Amino acid sequence: MTTAPETAAEQPDTELRERTFSWDDPVAIARAAAGLSGAEFFSAIAAGKVSAPPIMQALDLEAVAFTEGRATFRVTPQEFHYNPLGTVHGGVFATLLDSACGCAVHTMLPADVFYTSLDLSVKFLRPVTVDTGPITAEGTVVHLGRRTALAEAKLTDAAGKVYATATSSCILLRPEQPTPSHS
Repeated sequence: MTTAPETAAEQPDTELRERTFSWDDPVAIARAAAGLSGAEFFSAIAAGKVSAPPIMQALDLEAVAFTEGRATFRVTPQEFHYNPLGTVHGGVFATLLDSACGCAVHTMLPADVFYTSLDLSVKFLRPVTVDTGPITAEGTVVHLGRRTALAEAKLTDAAGKVYATATSSCILLRPEQPTPSHS
């Protein structure tokens, strides 16, 4: 018994795809942040005085805007963002949303005060493919306290359709205050 040869549409695409990118020393980027407020740090990145963090090159993210309490990132979905199901991996969504939330908080911090995410809760609402076009994550600060901050973000397409949402709690890391001496 013989079988008919596969048509071009049935044959797997075996074309090798490659991607190369470069980045600057992340320790130098962190050192550049010392002594700058969050707003000053993002202005320095926008002006090209400080390099963008390596994650931006790794995922091909674009920094769109940073204002007080707000941060916006964009990505144009590519095949290298895909999961085995043929859609953009949820980790790309999570990274975009985490960046938007965290950087929104960072824009409100004075010099030498830093943050780190305590948690990130993401709700995936619909899939993204290369056909979706650019998607934008916009994060805003809901609350900024002395020790913690809360931010939220949403991921939308050019028409404003929402693909995912997130909330993030951040802990604020302030320099140690000298303890008064009791002499």
